[in-house]
Amino acid sequence: MTESFGWHSTTDEVLDGIDLSGKRILVTGTSAGLGVETARALVSHGADVVGTARDLDKARRATAGIAPGPNGGSLELVELDLASLASVRACADALVADGRPFDIVIANAGVMACPFGKTADGFETQFGTNHLGHFVFVNRIASLIRPGGRLVNLSSAGHRYADVDLDDPNFDHTPYQEFLAYGRSKTANVLFAVEFDRRHRDSGIRATAVHPGGIQTELSRHMGEGAIEQLVENLNAANAASGKPPFEFKSIPQGAATSVWAAVVADADAVGGRYCEDCHVAEVVDGGSELSASAGVRPYALDPERAKALWAKSEELVGETF
Repeated sequence: MTESFGWHSTTDEVLDGIDLSGKRILVTGTSAGLGVETARALVSHGADVVGTARDLDKARRATAGIAPGPNGGSLELVELDLASLASVRACADALVADGRPFDIVIANAGVMACPFGKTADGFETQFGTNHLGHFVFVNRIASLIRPGGRLVNLSSAGHRYADVDLDDPNFDHTPYQEFLAYGRSKTANVLFAVEFDRRHRDSGIRATAVHPGGIQTELSRHMGEGAIEQLVENLNAANAASGKPPFEFKSIPQGAATSVWAAVVADADAVGGRYCEDCHVAEVVDGGSELSASAGVRPYALDPERAKALWAKSEELVGETF
């Protein structure tokens, strides 16, 4: 596996010299930020990308500058609202009816630190959107993923805020905290990859989860004035206490680099069932500050029994068995 990429690597550096012509790749959340950059990078290297978005007009504007590279490439946009299982099922059913397979699925879309709310189906917004929406969508199109294909779930270092709560996933009994809910949903993204990988690896399909890094995108739109600055101040205090350098934001091309690295560059056996950051497989770290930037993955997020339990709970919640 290539070892020359790291924190500062960009999408174009990771994909340098790679021809993706003939590859069909699905990317959720292609109306802003990392999703747009991920789609741009893949299309520029010849891939045919299907991008999903809740707001197609916004996605069309955001992706207007995406152009094929020397080896071709294309972008098709489809409507998908991950906060509505009716929309999720309609989009998945249309893709299955179309029948064209995918080589890679990158589950990129998500929300972060939003006020308490519920999805169209009554799930807490972050768990319902970030995990359950993708859980149903990916499983419904799993038959389209070619042998040798991959699923890449975008998680976050925010998974260190909390393990999943299988007894109270919708905060019916727990006081709601924005980042606690975000942490639960991002841990769920990792556990989903772990169990999907276990179920599909005998067919040559692997799944992994990635942390893109700290990036200033629309993802932070729900955070109040001064909240980003306070979070960075807290990060720097935690880093200073452990002898680490000050926190730096990544650029959007740097943030999307780990997604494309895990999707098309990294060795499948190395990343399958694992959590990646900064274009490498992350170290398992038990304990330490949840605020530390790029400090590995918590053991609970990779626990295979926890992953099986979340899968079963997710099936129960959405009323569908996969």
